[in-house]
Amino acid sequence: MSNTFGNIFRITSFGESHGPGVGGVIDGFPAGIDIDMDFIQYELNRRRPGQSNITTPRKEADKIELLSGIFEGKSTGCPIGFLVRNTNQHSNDYDNIRNLFRPSHADFTYTKKYGMRDHKGGGRSSARETISRCVGGAFAKLALKQIGVEIYAYTSQVGNIALEHDYTHYSPSLIETNNVRCPDVEKAMEMERLITEVKGQGDTIGGIITGVIRHCPIGLGEPAFGKLHAALGGAMLSINAVKGFEYGKGFAGVTQRGSEQNDIFISQHNTVSTQTNNSGGIQGGISNGQDIYFKVAFKPIATLLMEQQTVTVNGIPTMIKARGRHDACVLPRAVPIVEAMAAMTILDYYLLNKTTHL
Repeated sequence: MSNTFGNIFRITSFGESHGPGVGGVIDGFPAGIDIDMDFIQYELNRRRPGQSNITTPRKEADKIELLSGIFEGKSTGCPIGFLVRNTNQHSNDYDNIRNLFRPSHADFTYTKKYGMRDHKGGGRSSARETISRCVGGAFAKLALKQIGVEIYAYTSQVGNIALEHDYTHYSPSLIETNNVRCPDVEKAMEMERLITEVKGQGDTIGGIITGVIRHCPIGLGEPAFGKLHAALGGAMLSINAVKGFEYGKGFAGVTQRGSEQNDIFISQHNTVSTQTNNSGGIQGGISNGQDIYFKVAFKPIATLLMEQQTVTVNGIPTMIKARGRHDACVLPRAVPIVEAMAAMTILDYYLLNKTTHL
């Protein structure tokens, strides 16, 4: 079950970084949805390696092969199987770490849990697994398009370089105009320079991605243990290198009083709305129709192209220096992954909500 995401809309992923390929099976997807293969491939292209000089130079086409569930351009309601083949592995780059534990990687925990590990590219713990998430997210976006839901994300901070305003200040149309996927062009240039500098030192750096869900239907989310924000948080925290999640005012709101943060209800155009949206579109764990906005914190990637202290699998102190092709900052390629996890969560909870009404 740890390889399956979702309740009604479900995706099960498989594959390793240096195996034959990565793929998945999507189940519970509604029938009759128009499937735009160009759009699905576009979403994969946004995640793929080698797309700019600030990402890993590994060259992968990441071409999707659909195996089932689509007939004459529409979803059939049956399981959708897909595969993306690995074509550019450099497995020998990892021979020097076969018997070492990389600092802050999954090497130690996988070895202790399973009694073995795939040292080539991290195996199942590699971020290449997120290919399946992007495919599932692309399908979810196509379904959500039918009900007018819009989802986007962008890089809002790299290191100490952060955007100064919230999401309402920026145009989503600018996100894809630069390598960092930041809607502030000047800040994007600063971020790219910082990533380039860090990469040149063989080091890595983290940051924050902001996500936005617009036109979400009212009523998504369940009482107690099925709260929508908890589902979104779980989805985001399942992404490699994620260390934190907040929605609405989040941690910044703890300095305010309730009188400052409460969202006052108003009647507007014969519809109940709120003057503000400090709640981030979710109240009582259920969507209220306002924009859902959240932030996801990513740590610096653990693989450094510089020497570090570590130990062997037998506990003997030694030094390690990674080889191969790696990102200095995960954020530019993680933007579509954040969107994908948000889309799959919202579609799943939309379908789940439909089952609660006659």
